[in-house]
Amino acid sequence: MPMIAGDGSMAARAEAEGVARRSYGKLVAYLAARSGDVAAAEDALSEAFAAALADWTAKGCPQNPEAWLLTVARRKLIDAGRRRRTGDLAGGQLRIAAEELEAAEAEEIPDRRLALMFACADPRIEPGVRAPLMLQAVLGLDAAAIASVFLVSPAAMGKRLVRAKAAIREAGIPFALPGRDELHGRLDAVLDAIYAAFAEGWAQPLGTDALRGDLAGEAIFLARLVVALLPDEPEALGLLALMLHIEARRAARRSADGDYVPLAEQDATQWDARMIDEAEAALRRASAHGAIGRYQLEAALQSAHVHRCRTGRDNWRDVLQLYDAILALTGSPVAAVNRALAIAELQGADAGLEAMPEASPENRLNEYQPYWAARAELLARQGAVDEARHAYDIATGLSSDPAIRRFLLKRREALLG
Repeated sequence: MPMIAGDGSMAARAEAEGVARRSYGKLVAYLAARSGDVAAAEDALSEAFAAALADWTAKGCPQNPEAWLLTVARRKLIDAGRRRRTGDLAGGQLRIAAEELEAAEAEEIPDRRLALMFACADPRIEPGVRAPLMLQAVLGLDAAAIASVFLVSPAAMGKRLVRAKAAIREAGIPFALPGRDELHGRLDAVLDAIYAAFAEGWAQPLGTDALRGDLAGEAIFLARLVVALLPDEPEALGLLALMLHIEARRAARRSADGDYVPLAEQDATQWDARMIDEAEAALRRASAHGAIGRYQLEAALQSAHVHRCRTGRDNWRDVLQLYDAILALTGSPVAAVNRALAIAELQGADAGLEAMPEASPENRLNEYQPYWAARAELLARQGAVDEARHAYDIATGLSSDPAIRRFLLKRREALLG
């Protein structure tokens, strides 16, 4: 997603950032659907945002900023296409795209984000890059942020994304919702991308990045679109339930002073009860179909955490069984870390550390902040003070959230008392 920077007026910058936050994916999806080229659509929109900062600073913000950006991006896209075209066929396609965009210019811009997401999950796209491609094309995350979500290096992720966009262009993959018989085969990648966007938005330090500030809400919106499209798909319902359960606790995750509050210490009266009720209803709908998947299990975990915190009743054995099921289904190193914490609650720190996976180049847990925070916590319980302090140091260094950094430093300092 383009970052608005420079010496322009605060009003112009704020307006441009607001449009980027609200409409980036919608505009990219619309432009890509007309041009058949995701990378070209992204480039054109990036140029349009740069032009907006200069123009809006000098002339003031337009009445319809979204339409202004679309008009400028469309012209940039057409100009770039003219420079690249190599034959009559390309020229013909370009003229068609231009005519369609001209005709739509004065109308409300249709939301093609879901169609673009399913296009990114086309079987001709390498499976491992489908969800990352959606995160960049539809939600505007850069390669570095996407790489951190999927625990791969930024350089490797950047190369994969470039290849995937070229494959879409060269194969002429249509930017339209596939037939119902093809939807289910592409659904997993779409759900993975939505959840990754939610996780990135949830983890983003409050107030540090306005452009990512509403990623979690955007992800929930997209999940609702998928549920509306496939109302009987249990994993879509499970994902919606999972995100609603987590989002319901947003107000309680920071104190009045802005300090991080872990789940076990949160005030449950601050949770959004209506959102939790909606999550529980979606989970019940999902379970009625009798086909268990990762997101239903993850949502059931969140439901169990809510129940324990609200009632004070120990349900760690149920939590461990759910982590066992998730680990068996996905092999996720993140699930293995959380499973080890559940074991520690039941059997003690020694058992938890024994179950904790070792970091390796393959699982990249050495770059995963919660892994080191979990190790530090269990080592502290075990009484291994020096090792715990070292793990807290690594966890603190890997965290970009000032509130979490303060929390980890306090835990480390408590070891000295």
